[in-house]
Amino acid sequence: MRAIAKFLARNKGFITFMLCMIVFRSAVADWNVVPTGSMQPTIKIGDRILVDKLAYDVRVPLTHISLLHLADPQRGDIVVLDSHAAHERLVKRVIGLPGDQVAMRGNVLFINGHAASYTAGNYNGIHDDLRDPAHYDIERYGAMRHAIRLSDYRPSPASNFGPVRVPPGQYLLLGDDRDNSEDSRYLGFFPRHEIVGRAHHVVASLDPQHHYLPRSDRFGAALD
Repeated sequence: MRAIAKFLARNKGFITFMLCMIVFRSAVADWNVVPTGSMQPTIKIGDRILVDKLAYDVRVPLTHISLLHLADPQRGDIVVLDSHAAHERLVKRVIGLPGDQVAMRGNVLFINGHAASYTAGNYNGIHDDLRDPAHYDIERYGAMRHAIRLSDYRPSPASNFGPVRVPPGQYLLLGDDRDNSEDSRYLGFFPRHEIVGRAHHVVASLDPQHHYLPRSDRFGAALD
C-alpha cells in the first residue's frame, strides 16, 4: 500500500490529467476514426471526425445517462451513436424524425409524401469509385442539403424502402453512400438515447490507400 501511495503521489499530476481527459472525451467532445465508406463523399475513409457530445445532452461521464436535455437531433444532422442493433459505434445522417413517414423509391427519398429534389454533383478522390463506379447527387429536402453517392452497377436492394412511420423517441438514419450503408433500412429505427453526439468537422485525415499519408485538404473541413 505504501508503494502505491508513493506512486500516486509522484504521478498525481499525470493521473489528474488522464482523468480529466477521460471525462472530457466521454461527456464533452471526442474524435472518431471513420474506417468505412458508408458516409462517402461527406466523410472519407480515414477521416478523424470531431464529435460534439454536448450537442444534445449533458451526460454522466462514461454512461448514456442524461443529466440535462439540451436539444434533439434535426433532419440532416450527422450523428454518432452507440448502436445496440449493430453492436458498434455508427456515424449516420438523420433523415426521419419522430412521427415522419419515410419511403424510398429507386433511391429517391420521400418524407411525409413529398419527394426530395436532386441535382448532379461532382466529387473526386473517392477510391471506391475505381472498383465500383458511382455518380453523385445533391439531395435536398427543406433545409437539408447534402451529397449522396449512388452506385452505377450495384444498386442496393434497399433502394426501394417503406413507407414506414418513425416511432416516438426514435430516428431513421441513413448513410450518404446509399448503396453501401448498413442503416435504418436494415437495422430499424435508432433510439434517441443511443445518439451520443453530433459530428461537425474533420479533425485530421489519413489516406489508407496511400500509405496513410495526411490529406491536408481535409484538416478542419466542415461536414455538411
